[in-house]
Amino acid sequence: MSPPRLAIAILARALRRDPAGPAILGDLHEDFSLLCRKHGEASACRWYWRESLFLALSRIVRLPRPNRWTMRRMNAPTPFRSFAQDASYALRSVRRAPGFSLFTALIIGLGVAAATAVFSVVRPLTLAPLPFKDPGALVWISNVTEGANTSLSGVTSRSGNLRDFRERSTSFSGLTGYNAFFDQNAYTFAGDGEPQRLVGAGVAHDLLEVLGVDPLHGRGFTLEEGLWGGPRAVILSHGFWRQRFDGDPGVVGTGITLNQEPFTVVGVLPRSFDFSSFFTPGVKVDFLLPFPVGSETDQWGNTMVILGRLHQGVTPERAQAELDAIVTGLQEEQPDRWGLAAEVTPLQAKIAGPFMPAFLLLSAAAAILLLIVCVNVSNLLLARSPGRSREVAVRKAFGASRGRLARQLVLETSGVALVGAVLGGGLAWGATRAIARTRAVQVPLLDQTEMDLSAYFFAAGVAFLAGLLVSLVPALQVGEGAEATVLRTEARGSTRGRGGRRLRESLVVAEVAMACVLLVVGGLLVRSFREVLRVDLGFMPENAVAWQLNPSTDFRSVTELGVVTRSLTERVREIPGVEAAGLIDALPLGRNRSWGFRVVGEAENEEGRSLFPHIVAPGYLEAMRVPLLAGRPLSWDDNEESALVVMMNESGARQVFPGQDPLGLRIRLWDSREWEVVGVVRDVRHLSPEMDPGIQVYFSHTQMPDINTLDLVVRSQLPMDHAVGEVSSALREIDPSMPTGEFWTLEDSVDRALSARSFTLWILSVYGGVALLLAALGIYGVLAQSVAERSPEIGIRMALGASWQEVVGSVLGRTLALAAVGILAGGLVPLWAGRLLGTLPFGVEMTDPVAYGGMAVILLGVAAVAGLVPALRAGRIRGTRALEAL
Repeated sequence: MSPPRLAIAILARALRRDPAGPAILGDLHEDFSLLCRKHGEASACRWYWRESLFLALSRIVRLPRPNRWTMRRMNAPTPFRSFAQDASYALRSVRRAPGFSLFTALIIGLGVAAATAVFSVVRPLTLAPLPFKDPGALVWISNVTEGANTSLSGVTSRSGNLRDFRERSTSFSGLTGYNAFFDQNAYTFAGDGEPQRLVGAGVAHDLLEVLGVDPLHGRGFTLEEGLWGGPRAVILSHGFWRQRFDGDPGVVGTGITLNQEPFTVVGVLPRSFDFSSFFTPGVKVDFLLPFPVGSETDQWGNTMVILGRLHQGVTPERAQAELDAIVTGLQEEQPDRWGLAAEVTPLQAKIAGPFMPAFLLLSAAAAILLLIVCVNVSNLLLARSPGRSREVAVRKAFGASRGRLARQLVLETSGVALVGAVLGGGLAWGATRAIARTRAVQVPLLDQTEMDLSAYFFAAGVAFLAGLLVSLVPALQVGEGAEATVLRTEARGSTRGRGGRRLRESLVVAEVAMACVLLVVGGLLVRSFREVLRVDLGFMPENAVAWQLNPSTDFRSVTELGVVTRSLTERVREIPGVEAAGLIDALPLGRNRSWGFRVVGEAENEEGRSLFPHIVAPGYLEAMRVPLLAGRPLSWDDNEESALVVMMNESGARQVFPGQDPLGLRIRLWDSREWEVVGVVRDVRHLSPEMDPGIQVYFSHTQMPDINTLDLVVRSQLPMDHAVGEVSSALREIDPSMPTGEFWTLEDSVDRALSARSFTLWILSVYGGVALLLAALGIYGVLAQSVAERSPEIGIRMALGASWQEVVGSVLGRTLALAAVGILAGGLVPLWAGRLLGTLPFGVEMTDPVAYGGMAVILLGVAAVAGLVPALRAGRIRGTRALEAL
């Protein structure tokens, strides 16, 4: 292999008068041969051409030979060149300790991801304004009743209240509302393919106008469409419009068929307004339809949620005072009027209110974890500080300025922090997407969760600032002319080293204390969750599947309803492997409502009470495994031609008929009909596992047909897929047009009821585990560095006769002492901040000894394990070697 001949000829021609020409050609030939062996002939040829042309050009043009002044100017440092040199040095420092750099970046990433994910979930509901026009002027007006077991009927209002408030109030620019019980109405959509079950929310005609929501396509409802018997119109949700009509704007103005009735599509909601995300999380809403605010719906009782928009300058307090006066006036005009009350709450506070304890707790946990990350990063950097101080002192002695040294340290820390921030951003993005897609947690606006960039940059900035301040310690410790002093005082075992150890140990105590807080709170919630799981639900959710039935035709009479439902349940029971089947208007842990009643024989001046009604068909209690305690169950013979009978739950019977046998006694509802108690059943947790069952009354659906949909529950030992297929086929035999594709297990219902509690517990468990890991790493890092610094001291002790057990025991003793101080400090915080937990702890006291004791054992055990390796390392130090190192 030889260089290109043409290049050799050109260079030889240019060097013909240069005495050094042959030597230059010979050197280039040797370099060419070397490059050929390393990188190949093609690469070597390119290099030869570049070098020969440059040398030939320099001889032809006769470039001036640089003198000393020009060389000094060429080599003079520029800001860019200095920055590049500092960045290169910082990169080499990171590469010298890759394990430390990656470990620090990982810690920063975990803290940034945890804080960002939590605040991304919390912010849309609590911190960011609602996506409405002037959301601060929107309020929620509820009808409040006393008692812990307040049902949806207790907080909703009659439509007559909304009409009267509209006529008499001057504080509002608009008052509107929606039917809170819309999910009891299901609609069968008849289109291409299989019938589809849809959910439509009934709203006042001016809901979108009052909220300040403009339809994406089309318009809102008109006043005529909002009247009883007005034109049938619907506004499609954005999700259903995209899924069913492929986002075609032309659907506006066309007709669709719901429950065999024609409806006109008048609009499409924007993506930013998902009705269910704001008002009914967990219940998917496919479209809106007008809900008449008239005397007809007023007879249905408390059904409406009232929303209002305040006039500019009007406060909620002023609006509350005006509504109080209106309510008082209406009560004086109509003494027999019931369900008349009004409590004004800002809309955002009302939507977020039930979730605030959990959100505050998670926010505090994220902040604590971020602090632990900052402490851990600071401790890691402080552990390197003595060695870096010696390095800085040596470099400063050779002429480096303090500013240049500080810049190099900042660049080094910035690089590590940047890697950690990028890692944390990726983790936070994945976590928020997973949370937004989950259907296991029913939290408003959860499906609209996106990664909050402001929270991300704040968390990354805090971690970076903590690392930056600590990283400057080595540069700040080296004063002008103090290089020799620093090199002497940074010797192992010096006073300054002991001061540094005390600082790092103090940070470890703080880290253990913060980890202790998370573990105690997590322990309390674990204990609370176990108590909730131990609650007797009153039914057996295992091996039970449910469907919400939506018959395609309306029943003309109660008798026709009874015939169809009886044939349906009997057909399902005929399936081999099905043990029981029954119907109810609303399964436990789902929808709820309440009715007022009186006991027959009580004085009329006695205050009325409320009951939770369950409208069932025979076989339901057997399918739910709710035992009958006294009397008889309801039967198909209990119909509109027989005596009116009911069953009551055990605790309800004790409350209504204290000290009496309830069988044969009667209650009276609002319509003056009297119902005889013929049976008593076990209590069922209807509202939630944590709430008392209250007074529950079971009516036969053939005597109380106050239902729109029915839930079918089937108990079977068959495999899930097989049972679903057989039951769906049986249902289609009864009604071929009835959708049967949506079903769920009762275990799913229980999981949904516990979703908020389990979600909070899961996140706190993750945070507690990360905090525990960081605390262990912090303890290990401090002790390992301490043992390294104290090697001469430990060696002297070993040389003077100290045993292996004494040395190891002293290190472990120091470890447990640090952990104990942190546990004592951190254990006081949950007691002081107990109000933050709100109602989250169920059946557990804040001073629960099991939670505190378990936390102490875990932390002490982790501390002992973290300190064991440095302790064993200290025990292996030999006195002669340690003395030689001095």
